[in-house]
Amino acid sequence: MSSASNGVNLDENFSIRVVDSHTEGEPTRVVLDGWPQPRGETMAERRDDLRDRFDYLRRAVVCEPRGHSAIVGAVLTPPVNPGSTAGIVFFNNGTYLGMCGHGLIGVVRTLEYLGRLQPGEAKFDTPVGTVSAQLDADGSVTIQNVPARCVAKDVGVDVPGVGRVVGDIAWGGNWFFITHHDSIPLDLSRAGELTRLTQAIQDAIDTLDVDTPFGAEVDHIEISAHPTREDADCRNFVLCSGGDYDRSPCGTGTSAKMAVLHARGELEFEQPWRQESITGSVFTGWLTKGPSGELVPHIRGTAFVTGEATLRFDPRDPFRFGIPVGASDVARAGDGAEPAGVRA
Repeated sequence: MSSASNGVNLDENFSIRVVDSHTEGEPTRVVLDGWPQPRGETMAERRDDLRDRFDYLRRAVVCEPRGHSAIVGAVLTPPVNPGSTAGIVFFNNGTYLGMCGHGLIGVVRTLEYLGRLQPGEAKFDTPVGTVSAQLDADGSVTIQNVPARCVAKDVGVDVPGVGRVVGDIAWGGNWFFITHHDSIPLDLSRAGELTRLTQAIQDAIDTLDVDTPFGAEVDHIEISAHPTREDADCRNFVLCSGGDYDRSPCGTGTSAKMAVLHARGELEFEQPWRQESITGSVFTGWLTKGPSGELVPHIRGTAFVTGEATLRFDPRDPFRFGIPVGASDVARAGDGAEPAGVRA
């Protein structure tokens, strides 16, 4: 059965053009063309349409053999709000994201590279709200994120093989469980152990009945520790929703962390917070007070374009829609993951 009705004829060769970048170490892959535009009046509807009709393209673009588990993809759409430059749907190897701080910085630098954006402020629509980005002449980008909040402090969870772990639940464009669990040093050489630890915490969190707005899942785990750089306030390790760790300090995670600090009386408005990643890179963040008293996060970082590519998909290739990397991908197979009659 052909999928030409969805805009891609899978009986023929097709290609998707992308530009790759990294933001403080974490990769972003921006889709330029070859991916059909999603339907919907809102960005949330467009995200859902991508999931329902084009999830096989998500896997094809960011999963092996054409990608890897650390890549975050970005599909650009026309804006939904007046004054916005574009809409963005972010996704990774396992799922779709509400917002992505490092990804937005990567999108901005990619658009600059393509000659589509000049230094100054631009707004972008995402499934969780409109955000803005200030591109400076030196290449740094400061984003203004959706409002952050801490919804629960000192939440305890029993983790098999680890014990009781206590942390805070906060929103920064995605939902985070943030803990200071210190059984493993936050050193890049221990990334495998840290990934297994945070995945165990995530599995335990999944069993809790967590009351979050929007009915969304807490699907990011962030461990905080003392920094290794003199110019940083904290070092983190973030397990993302796709099951791999963030090489950057995590923009939405830094937003959530600042909301927790503010809720605990440890971070004032306009006070800089320098967040160090597991790779040693740093975001500088701060909070401002919104019109209704909400916490508005600002994050500054830098991205670099690393390449351009045309991804090619041969109908004879058994892995043209990626190699599933976890149960989340396998579970989605047959549920809008790819057109009927198509096997990855």
